[in-house]
Amino acid sequence: MGEVSKGPKEIEGERERGRLREREREREREERERERERERERERERERERERERERRGGGGGRRERERERERERERERERERERERERERGGGGEREREREREKERERERERERKKVREGESERERERV
Repeated sequence: MGEVSKGPKEIEGERERGRLREREREREREERERERERERERERERERERERERERRGGGGGRRERERERERERERERERERERERERERGGGGEREREREREKERERERERERKKVREGESERERERV
């Protein structure tokens, strides 16, 4: 006996199941994104609360300014992360992402080199004394 070919109803049923699976994956992806956004918002709120607590206790003005700068940096990083997420969802953004990663790695390498130079300079300073 040969194989029986599928009829139009069976083919359409498979297509419909495929569409349903795709919609389900999309819903799950959106839910994960909403959850990540809620978590980021909770983190921002905790950070604001810690900042208010520090303000209440008083403290060095310089420390508050450094803290605000760190917060701004974290916010910029979160924005970059959201942008990367949008690129991934759009698809095709992989090359830009890889280029960004390579640039970051090069920057970290330059920073390591600068650190080695600074340590070498401080070592020479100690030897002179």
